[in-house]
Amino acid sequence: MRLGVMLPLVDIGGAPGAVRDLAGAAEELGYTNLGLPDHVLGVNAASRPDWGDRNTSADLFHDPFVCFGFLAGLCRETTEFSTQVLILAQRQAVLVAKQAASLDVLCGGRFRLGVGVGWNPVEFTGLNENFANRGRRSAEQVEVMQRLWAAPHVDFTGRWHRIEDAGINPLPVHRRIPVWFGGHVEQTLERIARLGDGWIMNAYPPGAAIEDELARLRGLTEAAGRDPAAIGLEVWISAGTGDAAAWREEARYWKRLGATHLTLTTTFNRRHHRRIPGRDAAAHLAAMRQFRDAVADAL
Repeated sequence: MRLGVMLPLVDIGGAPGAVRDLAGAAEELGYTNLGLPDHVLGVNAASRPDWGDRNTSADLFHDPFVCFGFLAGLCRETTEFSTQVLILAQRQAVLVAKQAASLDVLCGGRFRLGVGVGWNPVEFTGLNENFANRGRRSAEQVEVMQRLWAAPHVDFTGRWHRIEDAGINPLPVHRRIPVWFGGHVEQTLERIARLGDGWIMNAYPPGAAIEDELARLRGLTEAAGRDPAAIGLEVWISAGTGDAAAWREEARYWKRLGATHLTLTTTFNRRHHRRIPGRDAAAHLAAMRQFRDAVADAL
């Protein structure tokens, strides 16, 4: 399994030195995958007293393509960059294909595009996109991007997209970029089986429920005429729950289930996940070190 970490910029801020130093420290600790979440707009919580505990305008989110472009020249060749996840349907598919290909070239083919459908209608309104059809539209977006990455010129006519003998330049290093889907509704597994390279999964702890879901994904993938062994699985473990022994045992569990990527999160605070108490860089680095030490022999 590759060992990854979600960069906690929401806590430490987005200044160049903070981003550079944290990414460099992660590499020194042995993390070979750096993840970033994505939000374009954050609401003003003062005008929405019932907003709840979701992110707001007070939470910092760097644009992942810009941030990874910055890190591409700083991080070693073993480090993979992945969006976790880019809210694809908020954006134009052709533009995302171009941005992803440019980043992939600049980082030497180390980019993995995680995509999701999002949950915040305020962002879709601000970006002039349709919240109601985001799932179906994003599936077609992936098809568009995969076509654009594979060939210099493309003809494509779909429900929401039309390309007339045109293409992007540069093309990605391997003429494809791995597309991983985040999400946990029924349609997510169907889209992975048909179009995806992997599943970014954070909704299920170890147990029968996730084992049933993985069995269903294998069946859907076979029905789509694809090899289930070629579909990756990324799982998140929170530093805010458990201890070294529990992290090690969970890592071994996910490896037995065929996980390819194990990612530490120090800020996610939903479902069974809990964030760490501290919010400065030192607290996050300490958690990263403790987690690495705990799971190193289980990878």
